Amino acid sequence: MAPGNQTYVSEFILLGLSDKAELQPLLFGLFLSMDLITFTGNLLIILAIIMDSHLHTPMYFFLSNLSFADICFTFTIVPKMLLNIQMQNKVITYEECITQMYFFMLFGALDSFLLTVMAYDRFVAICHPLHYKVIMNPKFCGLLLLTTWLLSVLDSLLHGLMVLRLSFCTDLEIPHFFCELNQVIQLACSDTFLNDLLIQFSSGFLCVIPLTGILYSYTKIVSFIVRIPSTGGKYKAFSTCGSHLSVVALFYGTTLGVYLSSAVTQNSRESAVASVMYTVVTPMLNPFIYSLRNKDIKQALRKLFC
Repeated sequence: MAPGNQTYVSEFILLGLSDKAELQPLLFGLFLSMDLITFTGNLLIILAIIMDSHLHTPMYFFLSNLSFADICFTFTIVPKMLLNIQMQNKVITYEECITQMYFFMLFGALDSFLLTVMAYDRFVAICHPLHYKVIMNPKFCGLLLLTTWLLSVLDSLLHGLMVLRLSFCTDLEIPHFFCELNQVIQLACSDTFLNDLLIQFSSGFLCVIPLTGILYSYTKIVSFIVRIPSTGGKYKAFSTCGSHLSVVALFYGTTLGVYLSSAVTQNSRESAVASVMYTVVTPMLNPFIYSLRNKDIKQALRKLFC
């Protein structure tokens, strides 16, 4: 045992979304339903793209990877939450917490980078249609995907290693339904200056830079579209990126909303409830956005069911 109230950490306590016993069955049913919808919807998108040769294009290649990332993103946190509710147990081991934190950050970062790459794909398709196949060739698309994975792994690995160096006290209650990085760091007894510095740098790296790239791509797209003389041509050009733009707005809108609200309010439980939007709701809605607004996906899904 270390000096004072510092000791070896074997487990944390996840306080969850509510302490009320009567709400636990409702929460279990709600999150189980959303998890199944997320898995089914994104899996259907992946299978439709794989089975339909017409969808073997860069845009749908990145979309299938986005759907895979959304499945993993949700499955990193929801099953443990459901298990804790079912077993009436709020404990998560130290090893499980670090692992959950690592994969949560990994697939969250992957989502952000993939949305940026998809914005670039739409920029090339609309602004440079004659050179699209040359620029977005399979080798380059594979390189872009590999880069997004490497950057995501590196970011989550750095955070994971920095958390491993921390020592924790006896107060090990996390006011969240999963091991959220900021909440875990706040429980540390040791100096967290380097962790906080890495979080600030990572926030810019994972949010500001990708969002700037997306805004730059769409600025170029809009400036190109307004120069198209016909209304039909403008609509056709913009319709190819409407679904992606909706997903971007949903992802960054909910993420920034949660972190801005958590900066204003000191209530960690309210922040946990708000984070449900980008951790569970957004991955669940993405397949609907792409399937409802995209004729190619609709047709591929009909073929898949037939």
